Amino acid sequence: MTIGYDAKSIVNDVAGIGNYARTLVNDMQQVVPPGTTLYLYAPDRGNDALRRQVTESQSARYVYHGGYNGRLAQALWHMRGIVKDLVRDGVKLYHGLSGELPAGIKEAGIKTVVTIHDLVFMRHPEYYNWIERKVMAWKFRKTCQEADHIIATSECTKRDVMLYGGVTPEKIDVIYQSCGSYYKLPESEKKMHEVHTDYMLPERYIVSVGTIEERKNAILAVKALRLLPDDLSLVIVGKPTPYAEKLKRYVAANGLKRRVMFLHNVPADDMPAIYQMAEACVYPSRYEGFGLPVIEAIQSRLPVVACTGSCLEEAGGNATLYVDPDDVYAMAHAIKLTLKGAPGRDERIAEGLQYISRFENNNVAQSVLNVYEELMK
Repeated sequence: MTIGYDAKSIVNDVAGIGNYARTLVNDMQQVVPPGTTLYLYAPDRGNDALRRQVTESQSARYVYHGGYNGRLAQALWHMRGIVKDLVRDGVKLYHGLSGELPAGIKEAGIKTVVTIHDLVFMRHPEYYNWIERKVMAWKFRKTCQEADHIIATSECTKRDVMLYGGVTPEKIDVIYQSCGSYYKLPESEKKMHEVHTDYMLPERYIVSVGTIEERKNAILAVKALRLLPDDLSLVIVGKPTPYAEKLKRYVAANGLKRRVMFLHNVPADDMPAIYQMAEACVYPSRYEGFGLPVIEAIQSRLPVVACTGSCLEEAGGNATLYVDPDDVYAMAHAIKLTLKGAPGRDERIAEGLQYISRFENNNVAQSVLNVYEELMK
């Protein structure tokens, strides 16, 4: 069988969907039957470092379309033109890894699977402009019609796909994103000292990890900080957006510059130490499709405070504390319950580690292969 994959996110997206896609394709090479060919379709070679994270082999190789120059031409190829290439290459099944399928693929007789990670643009349209909402909604509904089967990365996403896409539950499988045990490995004292010194980290802090955008709602943790001990700081780690500048202005205007630190472009090798030196993790996002930082923090033996309203209860289980995304006082109270010396802190950490074992090195590739095989019967 010849399987095609949407590799645009593989060669372009640093985190999130890009990580999901690279991990899945690498793992699929280990489980597909002999003779199976995996073609990875990308409009160009993208980022060299990201592209090389997927191992090419006799069974897996990239297919580039360098003739499509310009963003508009590449977008049109991604939306429709790719179908001709799939037919040319004898692809029997195509997996859209980033929530999209090309138009016309059903008419071409190619079986399709699509992974839908979240429906933020439907749940929180206020974060998008009118044109973005219309285009994304059209793509989503068209994908639901085109797809033979849908993979959702959480029960929350499955419910949203059923609600907004009118999809029956039988057409959707929930397959959680795989999570390795990388963050469970204790860092050396030398490494932690180097990271603490290089970033000039506070002596006592809580950490929040994720793209610094409005939806992630980091301002809730910043506001809560004023109700917490004066020697406790907040370290916010993530890719900046215009919202980050707005948040920094709020921090400065409210006399919190001494207690709030922003870190951007942190190498992956430094993240375990940053987690492990913190007292707790806060993840106040209003909406997520999976919530990987919650799991990373628990693996780092941190108690976590997150927000209600999406899939975060699935990621953190009962050991994580959850508050309303607009309740500053509840956030502050929950953080107090996670600080060193708080009653029940150690028990929550142990319970969290037990709960997230379901995500660690789980055989996502085999589960996805089962979907393929069922579809091709």
